[in-house]
Amino acid sequence: MSYDLMVFDADTAPRDREAFMEWYAQQTQWGEGHSYEDASVTTPRLRAWYEAMKAVWFPMNGPDAIFNELPDDSPLWDDDHVTGYTIGRASIYCDFRWSKAEEARSAVVTLAKKHEVGFFDVSEDQGIIAFPGDNFT
Repeated sequence: MSYDLMVFDADTAPRDREAFMEWYAQQTQWGEGHSYEDASVTTPRLRAWYEAMKAVWFPMNGPDAIFNELPDDSPLWDDDHVTGYTIGRASIYCDFRWSKAEEARSAVVTLAKKHEVGFFDVSEDQGIIAFPGDNFT
């Protein structure tokens, strides 16, 4: 299992929790008909968030994956910052190693606030759903 978080386009996602959860379920069907590894499909704010995240939380797959050009003996093969990103038009779903949950959440929240995107803690029961301007950590 992984520690999962999501950031989203605040102008697209509903603010009501029940409606948001329905929207989330639709987003995670991955039925938009594009590669979910390509940041060019998402909004400018989400893309800026992703660009900042991938500098430390390395993409596991896709065109930005660190593994594409690593030598076999690179220590990055075992780095705990390797992250799975599933990139949609209005959301980016991230899966982290549980050993890095606290550090990952801090980075995701900090950058969500900076880039004015929403945040959803997928891994928590009744996880926080936060929009830009909300007070959350």
